[in-house]
Amino acid sequence: MRAIIVGAGIGGLTAAIALRQTGWSVKVIERAEQFGEVGAGVQLGPNATRVLARLGLGEKLHEIAAAPEAVRFLRWADDAVLTEWHIAAQMRRFGAPYYTLYRPDLIEILAAVQPSEDIMLGTEVTDVSATPGGAAVYTADGARLEADLALGCDGIHSIVRSRAIGDVPARFSGMCAYRAVVPSDGVERTVRNWLGPHRHLVAYPVGRGGRYLNLVCVDTASDWRTESWTAPGDPEELQTAFTGWSPEVTSLLARVAGPIYRWALYDREPLSTWLAPRIALLGDACHPMLPFMAQGAAQAIEDASVLAQCLAGGADLGDALRRYEQLRRPRAARIQRLSWDNNTVYHLTDGPEQRARDSAMIRGEAFGSALSWVYEDDQINS
Repeated sequence: MRAIIVGAGIGGLTAAIALRQTGWSVKVIERAEQFGEVGAGVQLGPNATRVLARLGLGEKLHEIAAAPEAVRFLRWADDAVLTEWHIAAQMRRFGAPYYTLYRPDLIEILAAVQPSEDIMLGTEVTDVSATPGGAAVYTADGARLEADLALGCDGIHSIVRSRAIGDVPARFSGMCAYRAVVPSDGVERTVRNWLGPHRHLVAYPVGRGGRYLNLVCVDTASDWRTESWTAPGDPEELQTAFTGWSPEVTSLLARVAGPIYRWALYDREPLSTWLAPRIALLGDACHPMLPFMAQGAAQAIEDASVLAQCLAGGADLGDALRRYEQLRRPRAARIQRLSWDNNTVYHLTDGPEQRARDSAMIRGEAFGSALSWVYEDDQINS
């Protein structure tokens, strides 16, 4: 059986590895001229690292990742700790580590195990359609490629989705995110989340040995709709947006010199289907989500593993794809909605609702149950 994967991001490359291990022949088509993503961090909970370990990437992942000791939520004005998860103790429960990584490093280890003859870089896909015996993928240079399955792993603006399944308008969150990487002192081993009125900030170690701190600074953005990871941001504007915040936040932002990027945050309502005849979607192509549960990459990795499991063993292709959608769509949709809800929860103005949220976090009643539900399951053998 042959598959064509459109898109060589985290989801597409993981799907290629997983499908090959079940005996499929795979071709990966990527518009960019080379592997890699604009520098940014990514968090992988145990639901994702467990999958990558099963695919034989556990040691490589350990080499490039930082392993935080805690996930901590803090108050914006004074660094007061609202709640803290001690990761080592929690992860023993889930049987896999929690890692923070530099995203290009993750792409590098996923790309390193791809056979070069199966990769088509610098190739833009313009259309996809079902054929009597499978699916056809058309490229900008006039080529027509055929396979038993076409898999759209081409992100929130997926050409595969728009051509084969139908588009759903992107939903603007009203927020934008600045992202930057600053040198680390090598001591900080926590994922820190400062929650404040109309904005929040996340900082965590990335790179081998946690050499850097990845900063994601979320701000209101009614006048900023640019959804590009390469749109430049202004360090002074970022620092101004967080004026009056805690000493630690002020100190972190004073270290930002550049490059810094700013992009608007969008998601989409859950799709009614991820499938067309001989065509399926994966990752952000079918469930783009706000980054407020740190699950975008992890859910794409889960998709890849479950899809390969469904397609293994000579199962009827149509039945296998319907099983994949049946397993994955409700879980991904729930995480999309929880991530959207956090856009409100994280950004409450100081007042009764904020105090109720903070009290619940201090008592340990917030976030833990949702995160446990996410981390304990990756739907393998469901």
